[in-house]
Amino acid sequence: MIGLISATAAGAAARDRLAAAWPDRTRVYEGPAGEAVRAAFAECDRLVCFLATGATVRLLAPLLGDKAADPGVVCVDEGGRFAVSLVGGHGGGANELAYEVAELLGAEPVVTTATDAVGLAGLDALGLPAEGAVAAVSRALLDGEPVALEAEVAWPLPPVPFAEQGAYTVRLTDRAVRPGPREVLLRPPSLVVGVGASRGAPVEEVLGLIEETLREAGLSVRSVAELATVDAKSEEPGIVAAAGRLGVPLVTYPAGELAAVSVPNPSDAPLAAVGTPSVAEAAALRNGGELLAPKRKSATTPAMATCAVVRRPGRGRLAVVGLGPGARDLLTPRAAAELRRASVLVGLDQYVDQIRDLVRPGTRVLESGLGAEEERARTAVAEAREGHAVALIGSGDAGVYAMASPALAEASDDIDVVGVPGVTAALAAGAVLGAPLGHDHVSISLSDLHTPWEVIERRVRAAAEADIVVTFYNPRSRGRDWQLPKALAVLSDHREPETPVGVVRNASRPDESARLTTLAGLDPATVDMMTVVTVGNTATRNIAGRMVTPRGYRWQHAPEGAR
Repeated sequence: MIGLISATAAGAAARDRLAAAWPDRTRVYEGPAGEAVRAAFAECDRLVCFLATGATVRLLAPLLGDKAADPGVVCVDEGGRFAVSLVGGHGGGANELAYEVAELLGAEPVVTTATDAVGLAGLDALGLPAEGAVAAVSRALLDGEPVALEAEVAWPLPPVPFAEQGAYTVRLTDRAVRPGPREVLLRPPSLVVGVGASRGAPVEEVLGLIEETLREAGLSVRSVAELATVDAKSEEPGIVAAAGRLGVPLVTYPAGELAAVSVPNPSDAPLAAVGTPSVAEAAALRNGGELLAPKRKSATTPAMATCAVVRRPGRGRLAVVGLGPGARDLLTPRAAAELRRASVLVGLDQYVDQIRDLVRPGTRVLESGLGAEEERARTAVAEAREGHAVALIGSGDAGVYAMASPALAEASDDIDVVGVPGVTAALAAGAVLGAPLGHDHVSISLSDLHTPWEVIERRVRAAAEADIVVTFYNPRSRGRDWQLPKALAVLSDHREPETPVGVVRNASRPDESARLTTLAGLDPATVDMMTVVTVGNTATRNIAGRMVTPRGYRWQHAPEGAR
């Protein structure tokens, strides 16, 4: 919950804008500012104070304790000009909140955390618990000193400029070890604990068995990702409470699924009780992994709990990112976030150049030229399979004549795949032209490099017969100069010569150009591969120099006042 505190009418107005935008995330604290800050600090995980920074600092000072536990605090000035990340930038989430508040209020985010200021991913902001000399190792990274990564467990990380060797170390491990004086331990959520329990097993027995099993296996409780058990035990109080105390989810599976899992220590007892010869081992192994601690029973007589621990494989992450048509302000915030998150960036060289300034230090960039789409797709998937966080970029929307199709054709269920939509060339061109896509429309690529011309022509003819607005991608190149005239001829069999046609080159880019012509007046020689051609349907009109397709055919015949 985000606590909102203000002291003036102007502050209250901005406060109320946040409260209205985030009704489920915020709570307004009324009354004197000092009392409101104290109450919100105790009850919320983040605060936004619409106060002067000096006043906010004085109110917060007596309340501050441990930066790992204190809420993050953002301070917004009286004029709503700045959203300042004041306390808990990384651990408290204030940096992220400052950007969110600034975007909503139209303010400027102010983030002074050293790593953020130079574009580095903070070690305490990688999404993993961090232990050890976080400040010293972060300072070494900032100073350009070599910091080595020792990955005992493969896990996708955001980009950090690690070296092969160095006086400082970041160790990615789920083992119960202590960090050295110049070392940071990152705890990946790699451990799945399978549990079984008799009815009424006390939480102390279940939790004690889990902690003892982890300790004897030399594993860190901070790397436990989840508890897993059979559906029949989904409401067993001791198991539910153990998951709650560990702060991890409880995942359950049907007995039939667990019965199909091969385990080293099956038993007749659980088979008779819940329908599977194994609960703890089978639940832990349900999604694969390495059995680190075989089933063991609690020490009570009779034993009321069982436990097993599995290290699940680290899954790489492939984000297929659409960059939009080219303008930076048409790059979505989600796409920008994925670019910052990726430790490996794969893309066409000219697209990489567009967003190179957004790439964080430490990101490995794999770029190639035109015609290497399948190679880039294979490379991106291979990097994800090695456990990396990968961003595969494409222009427009990556799923439209771009990289999503070849990448997903290569990918299997051994990696996580995230699609990030982008503004397509057709949409960008449509916005320039007016409203040509107001009714049913279709996009057709005229490139026959991957699709036989016979298939393309059949699709153009179907669109023509169906009276659908058509946007042509890849309309004409030096080596392909006859396809566009042929496609226009097909459309001409079903549409009048005066049918509006919009031609947009480099939509949304500095050298954008656009013109509105007709089906009979379009000269194909003026079109190239950087151009999008949109041909209207029989209802499309040129209205005040804009290309408009009505939302319905009745629109063009309706009385003026009824439109």
